[in-house]
Amino acid sequence: MEITCNRCHQPVEAESCYCPTCGLPQLVYTAEAGPSQAPPEKIETVRDAASLDWKLALRAAILLAIPAGVLSCGISPVGVLGLFWMSAAAAWAVTLYVRGQRPAWITVGAGARIGLVTGLIAGAVAFSVTGGTLFVQRFVLHQGGSIDSEWKARVDASNQLTQQFAAQMGVADATQLKAQKNLMLSPEGHAGIEVFGMAGNSLFLLLFAAGGGAMGARLLARSRRPEV
Repeated sequence: MEITCNRCHQPVEAESCYCPTCGLPQLVYTAEAGPSQAPPEKIETVRDAASLDWKLALRAAILLAIPAGVLSCGISPVGVLGLFWMSAAAAWAVTLYVRGQRPAWITVGAGARIGLVTGLIAGAVAFSVTGGTLFVQRFVLHQGGSIDSEWKARVDASNQLTQQFAAQMGVADATQLKAQKNLMLSPEGHAGIEVFGMAGNSLFLLLFAAGGGAMGARLLARSRRPEV
């Protein structure tokens, strides 16, 4: 006899403890159990599969999040691959977590939560490393002049592109463009744009980490058979 999964509504064998499609734990009833009472041992299996051992999960997340955050920060030569690093780190953290679990099984939702925690830690590391490096360069190494010169060149290039686009659209406003340029060149504007950029980068890392954790759990669910 087949039943349907409560999450994806795909057919599930009556004696199966997990959905073969999405990995959701299923309640399995014995002949003696009524429709509203599941055997205690099966309820324990479902609770263990759907919940997380956060001590083990945090250990795996921290182990992978720190190097991923450093590789994804703004000063890293491979920082452009930050989204890849985060997805891979989250999936790897899920794999390490599952290896330490008995039974070795995890749901997609639990994998996403591990990935989310990995992304939070890695995003904080990337933000801190980038901000701390800029602070040291400006105030300790006294490289403020070169930083400002590089920033001015970027603002001039951006302003020139904006002027060209506005001229093509027929909405050029020299006064507004000049005010925008002055704001971007001001210390407050420069700091605000840098902070906004680092925060946006951390947010993208967080999203891709959650997705990587869910994907890692899904792949593990397909490659491993539940231990009943």
